Amino acid sequence: MNSSSTSDFILLGLSTNPWMQKPLFGIFIIMYLVTVMGNVLIILVIRSDSRLHTPMYFFLSNLSFMDICFTTVIVPKMLVNFLSETKTISYVGCLVQMYFFIALANTDSYLLASMAIDRLVAICNPLHYDVVMRSQRCLLMLLGSCTISHLHALFRVLLMSRLSFCASHVIKHFFCDTQPVLKLSCSDTSSSQIVVMTETLAVIVTPFLCILFSYMKIIVTVLRIPSAAGKWKAFSTCGSHLTVVALFYGSVIYVYFRPLSMYSVVKDRIATVMYTVVTPMMNPFIYSLRNKDMKRGLRKLRDRLHS
Repeated sequence: MNSSSTSDFILLGLSTNPWMQKPLFGIFIIMYLVTVMGNVLIILVIRSDSRLHTPMYFFLSNLSFMDICFTTVIVPKMLVNFLSETKTISYVGCLVQMYFFIALANTDSYLLASMAIDRLVAICNPLHYDVVMRSQRCLLMLLGSCTISHLHALFRVLLMSRLSFCASHVIKHFFCDTQPVLKLSCSDTSSSQIVVMTETLAVIVTPFLCILFSYMKIIVTVLRIPSAAGKWKAFSTCGSHLTVVALFYGSVIYVYFRPLSMYSVVKDRIATVMYTVVTPMMNPFIYSLRNKDMKRGLRKLRDRLHS
């Protein structure tokens, strides 16, 4: 490894304008606190209401936990940098942040796929739902999601650790993401780019295709339901999940499924804020506002706290 690889990096952040640092700090600390409190509330509601002890809510509570961890990997460092003159991150710190970011983002996508499978079984095969989605299988799906995601993150970070950085150490982003770090390397990154793109396709597209096929099957099944009320009831159980999937995958696909030559700093920063900060913050609102079971659970928790 080149000795220059061990130098600190400088994270430019969302804006280099000094007048924007404190307003951005204010906005993002509010968003971070809302994210943490909202997702903690989701976990508490699910744990406190026995009627929510079902596979769907098991995956949702784990998604909320992953979202808290996911934003915590990025936002606190970002907040410190808004108020700091140096905005540095160590080489090891950068790789550690990249590892947990990749691992938790991928776990999120596999959990969304698990939730899609749950809806598929509930709507298309309701009589066998309890057998197919038994607790041991749900736990295996969760462990599988975490294992695949962490192995993917480890492979990516090991690949990045082999690169040398000779000239600029300024990362034009607010955290250590793969593309902006690859841009800085003075090593030949063509093979790394191919490996990153291929492996990202395999790891991110697999859960996405799983979600896509699940919903195609769900739509076909729902359209066969004779009554309009029955159709609406079936679709309403999927509405929250579909909204989160669209927000998460829309921005992820925009950022990652393009060659490095098409990488745009400003556009990618905005799209990355969408799935690293906005989506985890919106998840509790989407699931609680559009879900009768969650609303009932929230009321039950509120009454328990007041009594």
